[in-house]
Amino acid sequence: MIANKTLNGLLRAGLAATAISLMASAWAQAPASLGAAPQRTVTQLYQQHCAACHGEQRLGGMGPALLPESLARLKKPEALAVIRDGRPATQMAGFGAQLSEAELKALGEWIYTPVSPAPRWADADIRTSRVETAGWKDWPAKPQWRADPMNLFIVVEGGDHHVSLLDGDKFEVIHRFPSRFALHGGPKFTPDGRYVFFGSRDGWITKFDLWNLKTVAEVRAGINMRNIAVSGDGQWVMAANYLPHTLALFDADLNLVKTYEARTQDGARTSRVSAVYDAEPRKSFVIALKDIAEIWEISYDRQAPPIYDGFVHDYKMAEGLPKDGFLGVRRTPLAEPLDDFFFSPNYAYALGASRPHDDGSPSGQVVNLDARRKIATLPIAGMPHLGSGITFDHGGRRVMASPNLKDGRISVIDMQTWQLVKDIETPGPGFFMRSHEATPYAWVDSMMSPKAKDTLTILDKRTLAPVAQVREPGKTLAHIEFTKDGRYALASVWENDGALVVYDASTFKEVKRLPMKKPVGKYNVFNKITRSEGTSH
Repeated sequence: MIANKTLNGLLRAGLAATAISLMASAWAQAPASLGAAPQRTVTQLYQQHCAACHGEQRLGGMGPALLPESLARLKKPEALAVIRDGRPATQMAGFGAQLSEAELKALGEWIYTPVSPAPRWADADIRTSRVETAGWKDWPAKPQWRADPMNLFIVVEGGDHHVSLLDGDKFEVIHRFPSRFALHGGPKFTPDGRYVFFGSRDGWITKFDLWNLKTVAEVRAGINMRNIAVSGDGQWVMAANYLPHTLALFDADLNLVKTYEARTQDGARTSRVSAVYDAEPRKSFVIALKDIAEIWEISYDRQAPPIYDGFVHDYKMAEGLPKDGFLGVRRTPLAEPLDDFFFSPNYAYALGASRPHDDGSPSGQVVNLDARRKIATLPIAGMPHLGSGITFDHGGRRVMASPNLKDGRISVIDMQTWQLVKDIETPGPGFFMRSHEATPYAWVDSMMSPKAKDTLTILDKRTLAPVAQVREPGKTLAHIEFTKDGRYALASVWENDGALVVYDASTFKEVKRLPMKKPVGKYNVFNKITRSEGTSH
């Protein structure tokens, strides 16, 4: 979304100072057995054909970063196909006519080798990377198109790295524009629905004006980024990074305010950051760390109380050495790290899962954010995907339900006793579960199953039983999102020649189908900013 000239300038300014020394080290450690091409030839090939777009250090530029951390979801045969054939509707040209098969394979292997020492991305690099569109503050303060701005869908199309804006009443595309490579973690909106923020795997944050259909600003927060969160008041943006091991805090215009190193209190170890989410009722960000057994809370409330790490006899007497509560790190020690989590409706609890246990015992945790400790173990076996869990009322009690990445079941948990209410069998392990307060049904996919990935199962929240299925034979059918009134459910045919399928949420009948390029996710503005029941926050 930024002109090539600008990106090349950013690349030179942000990376040139460290590129030479790091390149020399990386080249020296490249395996000698990369296909039939000699090692020096591999580096020459990369410099000649790839560096202008992907950066001399493979940190990215016009093209994405080419690092093992950034390519984790792209299989090597798929990467080789992109090098050989290019990527349609992008600036990635294929090199099959210019390079031999051995040279193509050598490049394909080399981009999966680590850069050593690990590349750095400091505050100066972040600030240098930032660009904004001149005059954006003078753009009209109302939508320049005809549709309900609260019933707008943001559809992320991963097949050719574009975003479509969909009218949620007419189910027609209002606008389509190119995005950064591998958007992840879901877009986040300001409270008025005007601005949306996108985060990409290779660290870029984009602020886009939905009313004027233009990019406001962009900044690169890291090299490999997990997700972003936007504060409930729309004034703060936080990025969670795998590489480097940091959190980056920005103001609403993507000016860097502060970075936090994800490090233990004694300074001995650092960690990748698994996830960051906004807890609007608490006026804070809550963060999970992948390699450190802690959950962090960072308050953006200027009246936040001071932070005391460890035990204090009487904090009212100002014993101990307090830290400023505003933008300070409040640590909650855990027995094991959390990979992902979601909140209870009152935001007093974070419900997360750690890595699967070898003995098969439950790995889900209930963390009281006020008491700052784990208070229960969730009785869910396998690999619960709690980040896609939902809550709803059942029999006069609040329950949560979570899909499972390993087993074909939905686990329903009582949120007062934290005991299992029921396991609901599904055709196969799934990734997403969604519902809406206006419908008695919840929809869950089985996209992790080779045999059942084409099936969406519809559950009755009143009876906790499956009532219907919709299928897309031979395809992957996943990720439901509802219109703001809950009348329609939109699903993704998760293929490059895929589609967005609109279903009547009461009859489960198909209403409309829009061809799209692997629509990996769709997000309704109203449901997201109001924290609608049954959608991710």
